[in-house]
Amino acid sequence: MANFLVSMECLKRVPLTSSLLILTHLLLYLQLGKADSEVKVIGPGESVLALVGEEVEFSCHLSQYMDVEHMEIRWFWGLASDVVHLYQDGQELFGEQMVQFKNRTKLFRDEMATGSVILRLHNVVPSDQGLYSCRFLSSNFSGEAIWELEVAGLGSDPHISLEGFKEGGIQLRCSSSGWYPKPQVQWRGHQGQCLPPETEAIVQDVQGLFRLETSVVVQGRAHRSVSCSIQNPLLIQKKEFVVQIAEKLKNQTEEEQGKLASQLDWRRTEGQAEWKAAQQYAVNVTLDPDTAHPSLEISEDGKRVSSRPGPPTPVASYPRLSEHKCVLGRERFSSGRHYWEVHVGRRSRWFLGVCLAAAPHSEPTCLSPAGGYWVLGLWNCEYFALDPHRVALTLRVPPRRIGLLLDFEAGTLSFFNVSDGSHIFTFSDSFSGTLCAYFRPRAQDGSEHPDPLMICSLPIKDTCTLEENSP
Repeated sequence: MANFLVSMECLKRVPLTSSLLILTHLLLYLQLGKADSEVKVIGPGESVLALVGEEVEFSCHLSQYMDVEHMEIRWFWGLASDVVHLYQDGQELFGEQMVQFKNRTKLFRDEMATGSVILRLHNVVPSDQGLYSCRFLSSNFSGEAIWELEVAGLGSDPHISLEGFKEGGIQLRCSSSGWYPKPQVQWRGHQGQCLPPETEAIVQDVQGLFRLETSVVVQGRAHRSVSCSIQNPLLIQKKEFVVQIAEKLKNQTEEEQGKLASQLDWRRTEGQAEWKAAQQYAVNVTLDPDTAHPSLEISEDGKRVSSRPGPPTPVASYPRLSEHKCVLGRERFSSGRHYWEVHVGRRSRWFLGVCLAAAPHSEPTCLSPAGGYWVLGLWNCEYFALDPHRVALTLRVPPRRIGLLLDFEAGTLSFFNVSDGSHIFTFSDSFSGTLCAYFRPRAQDGSEHPDPLMICSLPIKDTCTLEENSP
């Protein structure tokens, strides 16, 4: 209105006839501009991401309530002549629909009275990606919205097979399928270093999905564990498979190694079967307050440990076991299998595992006389094992609860992600002394969820809950 008054002031300076003509054009301009600004077609956004094999919805509506039941509504892919779906004269017409979209679209018309429609596309495939538009057309209105559909496929879990011995090392092969767009693959060694592949082939199948096969030759003792990581560049997600190269292979002749290797089962390390079997060896583990560092607080029932309030640990600091701000379990293990679970919550720093216990009748302490520690931890969003060097780990699901299985005679300590039942990592060693559980919550790190470490009661179901802030 203020602009209109200023315009009237300007009209006083010109003849009356000219003023009326200018005013007429001005009113027409304002009316058309107002109508154009009030009613627009609004699509699902500039870009929509859909996963291969799933469904995606394209919602289109007018910027103000208006009955569109008697309008013509067309969805296009790419060119204006490539019809995805057509609604006309109150019904859906499929004669002009592109072949690739036949029997794959469904129109939801419940909100047409308010100017809104939804088109659902089923069973998304890579060839569906590209520019889409929806166009509303009537005798007095025409408008459209344009957006881009991006398609991504998170392929199958990598599978690593042992191919045999080659050039003095062990040849491993990694395969996976169902990726889109073209994935990136990386082999990593025991200390997280990149390993150059011996061969790598990434090909596209008739559905447009990528499958890959790559191999690497690792040399003996230098690589006790090897991982094959495959990443989707569009989703910024990856899948990783880690294998532990058997200790028994180290001291065998090449012929004996070949026979032994052929018997190894290099299957996926999700380990749900192992995790479920491990629960039958559940034991009651409690914290020994006499071994606790002064900076730690132990609950009366011996099930919770947390750091006392204090200044946050600098982010740049790197964890060192030599600090030993930990607490040990009361129980001592010198034979058999033992399983327990620890709730780690949403902390950003923690360490769990086992260590050599102090000799009988000596003062309890976290300091192992032989320096024997088998520990897995989280430090500022990075998971790793100390074996004895740092081994970086990639977990698909952040664990809120960790399961530990100690098999003394087999010389193994396995960690499981109870949140999804997957296997995380296994230490292989020869235990030469009595062991006990190791807990280290780390100092207050300033995170929003400084949950204590809590030993869960088993059986698992509905028994491991925090009094506050339970995830």
